[in-house]
Amino acid sequence: MGLLTVVAALGVAELAAGLLRTVSPVFAVGDTVVDITPPALVEVAIDLLGSADKVVLVSGIAVVLLGVGAVLGVVALRRPRVGYAGLAVFTAVGLAAVLPHRAADPVTPVPVITGAVAGAVALALLLRSANASLLPQGTGSSTAPADAEEVPRSSTTGTSGRGPGRRGFVLTAAGVLAVSGSAGVLGRRLPALGGGAGSRSSLALPNAADPLPPLPAADLGIPGLTPFTTSNQDFYRIDTALTLPRLDADRWTLRVRGMVDEPLEIDMDELLGMELVEADITLTCVSNQVGGDLAGNTRWLGLPLADPLRRAGVRSGADQILSTSDDGWTCGTPTEVVMDGRDALLAVGMGGEPLPHAHGYPARMVVPGLYGFVSATRWVTDIKLTRFADEQAYWAQRGWAVRAPIKTMSRVDVPAPPSRVATGDVVLAGVAWAQHRGVDAVEVRVDDGGWQVAELAEVSGIDTWVQWVAETSVEPGQHSVEARATDTTGFTQPSERVDPAPDGATGWHRVQFTGE
Repeated sequence: MGLLTVVAALGVAELAAGLLRTVSPVFAVGDTVVDITPPALVEVAIDLLGSADKVVLVSGIAVVLLGVGAVLGVVALRRPRVGYAGLAVFTAVGLAAVLPHRAADPVTPVPVITGAVAGAVALALLLRSANASLLPQGTGSSTAPADAEEVPRSSTTGTSGRGPGRRGFVLTAAGVLAVSGSAGVLGRRLPALGGGAGSRSSLALPNAADPLPPLPAADLGIPGLTPFTTSNQDFYRIDTALTLPRLDADRWTLRVRGMVDEPLEIDMDELLGMELVEADITLTCVSNQVGGDLAGNTRWLGLPLADPLRRAGVRSGADQILSTSDDGWTCGTPTEVVMDGRDALLAVGMGGEPLPHAHGYPARMVVPGLYGFVSATRWVTDIKLTRFADEQAYWAQRGWAVRAPIKTMSRVDVPAPPSRVATGDVVLAGVAWAQHRGVDAVEVRVDDGGWQVAELAEVSGIDTWVQWVAETSVEPGQHSVEARATDTTGFTQPSERVDPAPDGATGWHRVQFTGE
């Protein structure tokens, strides 16, 4: 009874959130949990779970809700007011979670309240049916008093005497489960089913004003080596958004304000009518461990971000671009980096198609050379020119760096641990990156021996990663291979292992393999 009450509340709340295109109460609670979790614990979760951290968190919240609901259901059978009081507490927690994140949206409380009402109705129906199932056959189906200390039972009536009542409870329970389950599934599906003029499927991207030529021979084609271009489906996603914002491009606007001469607002039609450019850029997450896969490369389409800033007129002293996502997440980017001529974009296209919802549709920021937490705001709706001394972005408030250039890094992909390879000549391969500086050389060594210079694939610029390959000869037994990169400034990737916090990991990637 308690489990079904919770399921009914959650299912109807999901349906209401889907219909109103607002935040789900469960995901709002998850957002609050993320906000209050110590940064060190968040880093551990990302390191252990990667992009699955959101699934684990939401599943954990659901398990807790169901567990508490089960306990309350047992108590409510004798003390119904306790069950309704539990629903009131759930409602208060839900409202406390949704209002801070979406205070400007008047419909955000509606799913919480609707879910609470549905839970109360379900509890009333289930209590009535449960109490009837505990009465002797023929006694009737009236419920016990609202605050009965003990539901009437018959010590002389066997199980068979309660059969019709139990069948009634089973039918009631099945009905509650069917309705609430269907409501929940439909509510989760509604955002993805949305169409219309402003939907992703209807957005036609214009051609770049000056299209880039086809990619050079940047992919060495070695089995097991990370492709030069990452598909949209395989591109990493690490962020604090537990539920994907699904914005309508026809309603999307970007405000540019703060320390500017003339604040301005851009809508999607205006943005698509401007001179858009293409850029090949590798993005890297600051949470990426040495040898990790939280990096990806693709061709982006967008407006140079410096253009609207120049149009607004950036005032002297505005050293921070504080950008805000539709879900309230904030990011602080050094102003001089965006204005120094690099391909910093207000991007609308990724891999030849409109941005996927998971990667910021309809518009996001892409700034080469900086870790994503200080540059890559998805679902961006607001840009404020300000000072680092005056305002702090989301991760800066939690102790992370405010200026975080991507560190020179290399990774071994081939052989993948714990591979078994044939003795003799062995291919070693991987990727290296030093965005907006470029990789000048990659060196590899086997079994702590001498360093060997690897061959680099051709790339079109300094903002992407580069594939590398080398060959060696090994005997039977256990072996190891390490790699280090040197960027075009002459800086060589250091050997010392440093954790990602607060401004990115360092160290040489080492892979073990077996020759046989």
